[in-house]
Amino acid sequence: MVQAASRTRFRRSSNDPRPYICRLMSFTRFTIPSVGPLLHGSEHAALSASHSRSMCRLLLVSRSGYYAWRQRPPSARTTSDAKLLGHIKAINEASRGTYGAPRIHAELRLQHHLYCSKKRVARLMRQATVVGVHRRKTTGVTRRDPKREAYGDLVERQFTPEAPNKLWVADVTQHQTAEGWLYLAVIIDAYSRLVVGWAMNERFTAELVLSALEMALRNRQPEEGVIHHSDHGSQYTSLSFGQRLEQAGVWGSMGRVGDALDNAVAESFFASLQTELLNRYAWPTRQRLRSAIFEFIEVFYNRQRRHSTLRYLPPVEFERLSRSA
Repeated sequence: MVQAASRTRFRRSSNDPRPYICRLMSFTRFTIPSVGPLLHGSEHAALSASHSRSMCRLLLVSRSGYYAWRQRPPSARTTSDAKLLGHIKAINEASRGTYGAPRIHAELRLQHHLYCSKKRVARLMRQATVVGVHRRKTTGVTRRDPKREAYGDLVERQFTPEAPNKLWVADVTQHQTAEGWLYLAVIIDAYSRLVVGWAMNERFTAELVLSALEMALRNRQPEEGVIHHSDHGSQYTSLSFGQRLEQAGVWGSMGRVGDALDNAVAESFFASLQTELLNRYAWPTRQRLRSAIFEFIEVFYNRQRRHSTLRYLPPVEFERLSRSA
């Protein structure tokens, strides 16, 4: 009876060490198998010789059980996680360190035909400290000319056309180099998120957006009636740009003033560009930045990068599959 009462008081005491021992056992159970392969045999033997008896007594396990565990090969799950982590690291590196768990999960499924849960990918990335990039808040360059009449909004935030060359969205961004600012104008087909026209210049003028429009017209040769949607920037309301739209049979459209959601597709592209390229490096010259933006658009973004809105397909592949369907 005395012994039973003593045990009861020990269990109820706030100083009871056994809950902490259980936590330590749980921690050791899941961490030692992953750390063990990193130790050389002699180091593991030295560790066991000096500490195994005390450790086993603390953890309330037998020494024979400990040595049996130490000699046991990695489990099938541990081996599978190690192989999967190798693929995850390779995909993250191939994406220039930009992909997070959702896109890596899509790449595993679509390209490598490896099927697992997104949570498992996120867990392995977290344990191995493999991370993608994160977006930051950016500032716009739109300057409205109150003297110029703006086009009406023909889109009303409906950015899901049923075919290519029905809706183009356009915008301009800027980035600092050691030599000064570089401005980039783009035109994106909202159907496939493909960048169909772009232009760069050290000056922000109407010629910049006109050059992007000319590239889009050459590349796509659309039928009359394609909508060109932009913000209220003075370059888009300029007389020369409006005349070129009319000559090409392109209908102008503009969202509301100061509302980024009215041009969400273009804003999303620039957010990806800033996060995945521009903000990650220092740019000593405009020419180096030009080359990097060219390669990002024409090689990575249009042909390799997986887009969540396109069922995780690149824009070029999405258009190819839509034509063959």
